Amino acid sequence: MNQLHPQRALITGITGQDGSYLAEFLLSKDYEVIGLVRRSSMVSFERIAHLQDKVHIVSGDLLDEASLIEALQKHQPNEVYNLAAQSFVQTSFGQPVLTGETTALGVTRLLDAIRIVDPTIRFYQASSSEMFGKVQEVPQSESTPFHPRSPYGVAKLYGHWITVNYRESYNLHASSGILFNHESPRRGLEFVTRKITHAVAAIHLGRQHDLRLGNLDAMRDWGFAGDYVKAMWLMLQQDKPDNYVVCTGETHSVREFCELAFAHLNMDYKDYVVVDKAFFRPAEVDLLVGDPSKAHKSLSWYREVSFKDLIAMMVQADLELLQGKLKSFS
Repeated sequence: MNQLHPQRALITGITGQDGSYLAEFLLSKDYEVIGLVRRSSMVSFERIAHLQDKVHIVSGDLLDEASLIEALQKHQPNEVYNLAAQSFVQTSFGQPVLTGETTALGVTRLLDAIRIVDPTIRFYQASSSEMFGKVQEVPQSESTPFHPRSPYGVAKLYGHWITVNYRESYNLHASSGILFNHESPRRGLEFVTRKITHAVAAIHLGRQHDLRLGNLDAMRDWGFAGDYVKAMWLMLQQDKPDNYVVCTGETHSVREFCELAFAHLNMDYKDYVVVDKAFFRPAEVDLLVGDPSKAHKSLSWYREVSFKDLIAMMVQADLELLQGKLKSFS
C-alpha cells in the first residue's frame, strides 16, 4: 500500500455501535473515513454526531450492488469494513428473508463490488459467535464446527463462508472476525445488556418499576465494543487474510449481568427482575464462550475493559443520559 497518501477506509454500518467506535479509532490513526449509509427516513446519526464534521457520509445500500460499485469507484478506499446488517437476533425470527438479504447476500454484493472495482482493497467481514449456536465444543475457536440457532446466525454464517470463498477464489485480502458479544453505552436498547443497564438507571430514578427479561441462565462472553474494533483493524494490517475469534475467554449469565448492574446502584436485582416467557427465543443459544488465543498470538490483541467495569460504564452512562447530563455518545 502507498503510505504517501492517507489510508482511506469505507465503513458500512457506521451509524451503529461498532461503526462509531471504529470510525473514532481510524480517525485517531489519521485515516480518511467514509461512512456508507442507506437512504431511509429512519437513519439516526446519534452515535456519530460528534464525528460528522470528520467523516464523509455517502449513500449506498447492501441490497443494491450498483450503489456499492459507485461508492468504491468514487472514494477508492484501501480498506472496507462491513459492519452493516440486520443485527438483532430476535427480529431475525420475524423477518428471516430481510435478514438473509442484508446480513447474508449483502456481503456477497459488497465482495463482488470489490472484485470488480479494485481487488487490492482489504476487506473485513463482521461475523458473529451466533454462528456457533448449539455449541459443539467449549470454548469455541476458529476450528469449532458451526450450528446456528437463528436466521441471524444462519445469515452470518453465509456471510462468513462467502468471505472465505472470495478470499480463496479471487485472492482477496478478506478477513472474517468472529466476534463474541461486545457491548457499550452506545448499544441499542433492543439488546438485553443495554435493556438491563437502562432499566437499572430508570428504576433508580423512580421512572420504572420492574424489568422483564427472558432466559436469565443464558451464558455469554461479553466484552467492550471499543476494544473489539481494534481487532478489526489489526486483521487488515496482516500480510495474509484469515479468520479470527475475538472474545474475552470468560462467560457470564444474564443473571450475573443483572446482579452486577443493579448492585452498581446499591439495588438487588431479585426485587425488580421478572422472567417473561415472551422474551424467550424459539431456539436458544445457551452457552457461548470463546478462545481468544489466536487473536492474542497473531494480532497481539487483548481486551482492556473487564466485565465488571463494562457494566459499571454502561449503568453510569444510562444514569447520566436519563438525568440529562449526557448530551452525546462521544
